[in-house]
Amino acid sequence: MASNDIGDWYRGIPQISKYWFTGSVVVPLIGRLGILSPLWFLLDFKSFVYQFQVWRPITAALYYPISGPSGFHYLMNLYFLYSYSTRLETDTYTGSPADYAFMLLFNWICLVIIGFAAELRLLMDPLVLSVLYVWCQLNKDQIISFWFGTRFKAMYLPWVLFAFNLIIGSGGMMELFGIVVGHLYFFLMFKYPQDFGGAQLLTVPNILYRFFPKRQGGSGGFGQAPPTRRRPDDGGNEGGGWRNWGRGHQLGGD
Repeated sequence: MASNDIGDWYRGIPQISKYWFTGSVVVPLIGRLGILSPLWFLLDFKSFVYQFQVWRPITAALYYPISGPSGFHYLMNLYFLYSYSTRLETDTYTGSPADYAFMLLFNWICLVIIGFAAELRLLMDPLVLSVLYVWCQLNKDQIISFWFGTRFKAMYLPWVLFAFNLIIGSGGMMELFGIVVGHLYFFLMFKYPQDFGGAQLLTVPNILYRFFPKRQGGSGGFGQAPPTRRRPDDGGNEGGGWRNWGRGHQLGGD
């Protein structure tokens, strides 16, 4: 019965989120089991350019150490990845997975460039936070709960997480990179064309529509932010953490 429940849950994950989630489980397990050295998964400019190890930008976004104290952080990464990626794909980008794939691709490319410039080795943290940031901006008036019963609008969640890690974590730079990239995508895709009357600077390549064709019944779409939808406030408090963070979770969530 339990295995059937897990199987049903996994099959229910939307397409793009399922690929990302699966890769973020398989790659760390390969490193943890010693099948391949984790050193092969890290972002490294010289290895990428001079030794043609072209997989490193991909594995750097999927790999995270899962042994020792970092194991809990990794589990929180998986939770946020699943939770906010699924919500974006099934709400804002429902019916058009190519648009969501483009968002991930854009954020990932920006983080790879930042990673090379700042000599980052792992990109899972900022990539997950960039997705969380986009969801929070598209649902900015949603009331969420944080540790110790604190409650605030979703638009502040990324900054609260950044502040927590800046104070009691490892400096917050990974989180800040994620916020910057998430904001860049949100501004270029939604804010600039709609609020400033600017041109649509980001366009989804047609090849993505070939791999991820549109489906019937979509309510969100490319270049258009959906109206904010508030869910009933159930007064709950979602505790938890990412590193030393609280777990921002939509009230009355799935």
